[in-house]
Amino acid sequence: MLNPFVEYQRSLFAPWTAWAEAVASAWIEPGSPWFPFPTASCFAAGWDILNRFGKAYQKPAFGIRALNHGGHEIPVVEDVALDRPFCRLLRFAPETSGASVGARESQPVVLVCAPLAGHHAVLLRELIETLLPEHVVYVTDWNDARRVPAVDGPFTLEDCVAEVQACIRHIGVEQLHVLAICQATVPALAAVSLLASAGEPTPQSLILMGGPIDARRSPTVVDRLAARRPLTWFERNLIHVVPAPYPGAGRKVYPSFLQLAGLVAAHPDRLVGAHCNYYLDLSRGDVKRAEAHWRLCDEYNAVLDLAAEFYLDTIRIVFQEFRLAVGAWDVQGESVRPQDIRTTALLTIEGELDDISGRGQTQAAHELCRGIPPRHKRHITARRCGHYDLFSGPRWQTEVFPRIHDLIRQYA
Repeated sequence: MLNPFVEYQRSLFAPWTAWAEAVASAWIEPGSPWFPFPTASCFAAGWDILNRFGKAYQKPAFGIRALNHGGHEIPVVEDVALDRPFCRLLRFAPETSGASVGARESQPVVLVCAPLAGHHAVLLRELIETLLPEHVVYVTDWNDARRVPAVDGPFTLEDCVAEVQACIRHIGVEQLHVLAICQATVPALAAVSLLASAGEPTPQSLILMGGPIDARRSPTVVDRLAARRPLTWFERNLIHVVPAPYPGAGRKVYPSFLQLAGLVAAHPDRLVGAHCNYYLDLSRGDVKRAEAHWRLCDEYNAVLDLAAEFYLDTIRIVFQEFRLAVGAWDVQGESVRPQDIRTTALLTIEGELDDISGRGQTQAAHELCRGIPPRHKRHITARRCGHYDLFSGPRWQTEVFPRIHDLIRQYA
């Protein structure tokens, strides 16, 4: 009954949020008669914050159309490389029409495995923009389970591994570097392990960032909650049915509004700070700076539903039974054996202040990947770096990306 109630609440507030949006526009639009008033920007900011507290957030677009590189503006082309029910594989590439065919083909390719843990892949926009224009970038853009028709069947953690494998096979491994973040580190490592075990070629490098490869190490609040509650508790309290008129009506999911509540409770300063900065910049009339905070608010508030099978599998396999870490995970009848990976370089990255994936959880991949020679392994603990700092903000730019860039150049 919770999902229909939330939908009713959204419908009830829709006229008020629309009114708040209209009033905010009336005060801030240059052509408005209210625009010249000294306090116009303050009124607009207040009404727009009211609108943001009540509106339903849709999935934002990546909107990466051009980049400034070396003083030149380079157009970026976005294509859908694969379109499957639960995942779209997006391709971002700099438009190098003036470059030779050899130069275009020699660019390293990075597959960014976005976490399927609440937020849309668009939260990684800054990471993608940083990788461009020196790389061709593919991104796993996971679909909202409430918009996937029930006839398309369930989606499990094993299916997630299969999706990553399909993406790797589609791209090809000759110039490929796989970069997995947070939750995605587990299916990414499993996917490469299964390819190696089957004798298939594997990517040039595997980069794992802030993920629960072994959630037993330095357990965080998130890890302890998942481990202490029985699986039936999660199924009884967090799983609900998608209501009509969504395409996925009848599908069981972990709803986005419950996930957002947990994310805000875990990191209230991130969302509150973004809204406060947005209000202050808009009230001062600094629309350009306000737009940056507005985009962050939109991306953070836009959360997708997770298929119930996938979410419960993740709780059980990753956080309760630790199957990858103890070598007891079978995917579609095949044992996941990271020790079979031999020709792929490994880089693990952790944040010194990460309160979602504890210290040592990602580094555990080195012990599992025993077949990779030590000279092709490296680990980094980013100083003064929290979880979100691993892929956005100044720490990403100065502490994390340079190490990734060096590794890709070495193995390109």
